[in-house]
Amino acid sequence: MPPGLSTRAIHHGESFAKETGTVMPPIFPSATFRHGNQEGFDYTRSGNPNFRLLESVLSSLENSEFSTVFASGVSAITAIISSLKAGDLVLCEDNLYGCTVRLFEKVFRNFGLRISWVDFTNQNNFNLIKEQTPSIIWLESPTNPLLKILDIKAICEVANSCNVPVVVDNTFATPFVQRPLDLGATLSLTSTTKYINGHSDALGGVVCTNDPEWNQRMIFAQKGLGLHPSPFDCWLITRGVKTLPLRLERQIKNATAIADQLALHPLVNWVRYPFRQDHPQHDIALKQMECGGAIITASIKASQSKTFLMCKNLKYFTMAESLGGVESLVCHPATMTHASVDESTKQRLGINESLVRFSVGCEDLVDLSADLNNALELVQ
Repeated sequence: MPPGLSTRAIHHGESFAKETGTVMPPIFPSATFRHGNQEGFDYTRSGNPNFRLLESVLSSLENSEFSTVFASGVSAITAIISSLKAGDLVLCEDNLYGCTVRLFEKVFRNFGLRISWVDFTNQNNFNLIKEQTPSIIWLESPTNPLLKILDIKAICEVANSCNVPVVVDNTFATPFVQRPLDLGATLSLTSTTKYINGHSDALGGVVCTNDPEWNQRMIFAQKGLGLHPSPFDCWLITRGVKTLPLRLERQIKNATAIADQLALHPLVNWVRYPFRQDHPQHDIALKQMECGGAIITASIKASQSKTFLMCKNLKYFTMAESLGGVESLVCHPATMTHASVDESTKQRLGINESLVRFSVGCEDLVDLSADLNNALELVQ
């Protein structure tokens, strides 16, 4: 029987320091390596022991043959999208991370890429894969920040029949919750800055795949575009991933309770949490996710100024970008993560002044609960 996910997260295997008996791998900060060394390293931009250690762990967790690590989640996105050429069509879920939208619309359109946006929760839109013959399909599930759940397997079945590669940004879920490659995706992308590291002290990204050609594209992008991470950040993330299952178990337990609390509060219009029965894609979430994750999105019955007041007066939910750390965070997507998205698109999607996103941490539930109640009183 193969080892479980928690065991694989902890036991990274090679340390590149066998003669010392070290339990934790060291940091290899060297920019360059002596020619002809046994492991084949030459220049850190094209490979480093800390890169290889982290890639090995993440491949194991994602059930992938190959993994390539990058300097950030946006670097990982850049690695994939830069492998396309002018005239290629990227068919995207219409609710993506704001920086992904900005990168596609304000950078890569200038290089001749065509970008098309579609609501992939509407199964009628699956026909667009055959009609538009895109060069790649770009998905998130759960999406940021609306927590839409896409039927990854169903989309991939259509895409694979047309030989169209599918990317799934798995940052919100992590391999603890879902594994896109097992559902038919070509590429699973994660910002390792978030849950994988879990301590808000390092930036990183990874692309996992079972496709040898895509693996070579990612290796080329890491080296050729200078998208590589630092050895120190890889060391931090390798250390952080060891506690991923433990952290997520606590965070998911807290998030489940907080989602129920918010849903009952009179100053909350609605709550989105994948494993609540009132989530629009609840059945799909149950089918493809192990649990509901630790992100909650809610609509507050308040103006932007009052919503900001609530966010700023939370004690244990720090108002900040990012997510997935042991500490709880609150975000106002319309003016933070999705500030660069044009206003008409935000309004169409429902990313408005009353929308807030909670990243639930590992604090004591009683403290988080009281903190939310106290801050919501200010909205009245």
